[in-house]
Amino acid sequence: MRDKPFRLERVSHSFGTVEVLREISLEIVRGEFVAVVGPSGCGKTTLLNILSGYEPPTSGAIEREGHERMVYQRDGLFPWQTVTENISLGLRHVADERERKQQLSELLGLIRLEGFEQHYPHQLSGGMRQRVELARALAGDSQTLLMDEPFSSLDYLARIRMRQELARILDERPRTVVLVTHDIEEAAQLADRVIVLTERPAEIRSELTIRAHRPRGLTHPEVVQAIDRLLTELGIQTKSEELKP
Repeated sequence: MRDKPFRLERVSHSFGTVEVLREISLEIVRGEFVAVVGPSGCGKTTLLNILSGYEPPTSGAIEREGHERMVYQRDGLFPWQTVTENISLGLRHVADERERKQQLSELLGLIRLEGFEQHYPHQLSGGMRQRVELARALAGDSQTLLMDEPFSSLDYLARIRMRQELARILDERPRTVVLVTHDIEEAAQLADRVIVLTERPAEIRSELTIRAHRPRGLTHPEVVQAIDRLLTELGIQTKSEELKP
């Protein structure tokens, strides 16, 4: 396997006459957690769809390797299926029934939902549903998670808890992750590298590397510095406002 499962070279994309992405060049290293932030409507989700192979670029080249799973803004759980049945969809390729049951048990333990196996999605909280969605995405041999604002429908405290849960889960089951988010706190807490896009047509404005080990608290010095830098890059504050007491 290559060390860089994604490589984009001058990728552009348009919907008819509307130019969305312009000459995006990007490499993502295996095991890296990359967050993509930018103004609303700038093309973040389009970039994620190109990475997944769902949307071919209008021009430029993309190299992809390995299997990806998507995690969406609102969970994609089937409401008529139980927690066990929803997670099992990610294990369809496992032919041996004993192995499938073993993996299912491990995933339920990973997301800490033992005892909820026969619950339906409407019987779970939003955070619990997202944990089931994560378990389904982690099932099997997928090497990459592509996440499209997965916690945006949760309240603030639930989002913080889910960030902690995601960091814990990835520590136990490492994956390459690309996260699209409008939440700069989320990007600063979770990502190894943050890609900042411009207004549409989106180009890469800047990149920010965060070296602190996950999980990170909101008051961790590198998280605070990253949030201030991202606020400036996105034009929400001026440089003179950074890190004022």
